[in-house]
Amino acid sequence: MINKIFSPNYIVEYVNRYLKHVIALMLLCLVAGLYYSFIASPADYQQGEYVRIMYVHVPSAWLSLMIYLLMGISSFIYLIWRNPVFDLVAKAAAPIGALFCFVTLVTGIFWGKPIWGAWWVWDARLTSMLILFFFYLGYLCLVDLTQDRNNKAPAVLAILGCINVPIVKFSVNLWNSLHQPASVFKLGGPSIHSSMLIPLMLMFVAFCLYFKANLLLNLKIMLLLAKKNRRV
Repeated sequence: MINKIFSPNYIVEYVNRYLKHVIALMLLCLVAGLYYSFIASPADYQQGEYVRIMYVHVPSAWLSLMIYLLMGISSFIYLIWRNPVFDLVAKAAAPIGALFCFVTLVTGIFWGKPIWGAWWVWDARLTSMLILFFFYLGYLCLVDLTQDRNNKAPAVLAILGCINVPIVKFSVNLWNSLHQPASVFKLGGPSIHSSMLIPLMLMFVAFCLYFKANLLLNLKIMLLLAKKNRRV
């Protein structure tokens, strides 16, 4: 059953059948998320309207970590079991994760200026997120350099980069940081008010569906090309 699910033919068939449904659901969640984020939700009593950057910044940051972790796990499975589909999963996910990481950094810059009074500070969270972005870029560069050769180098880098994921996550707890600690995924439950939590989670679901749609599309294209070149 597992071999069938991760076979190229099954994946291509799945994409052909369900991609349009994923896109439709993504658009629905995105419209609802944008409405609640920028119209229905209240301004923050301290940050004012600038708090609305959170609804793009935070889901992008979550996805940046989750996607890199997916790349690392897929690369590990590829190196152990030599199934090329998992290598393609990591490669299909990488540019999307890099985009989310870039959005995280840019929105953080525009959020930090009015709140902290500076465009950038060498804070533990910001610095570790910047390092994660460099890991993304390094992986993409290695993929481009080794596309017609042995693919172990990108996979190894993806696995090594996973060391930085928990550092990003727990940086605000390990070091003194201007960045606020976790307020959603933490022991004791969320400490953020429902009027802000609902739009935040709607945007997160929309971004997850955006990632899934693009991952499926990228993976389908890569599988068809690999099949044409007899690599899978």
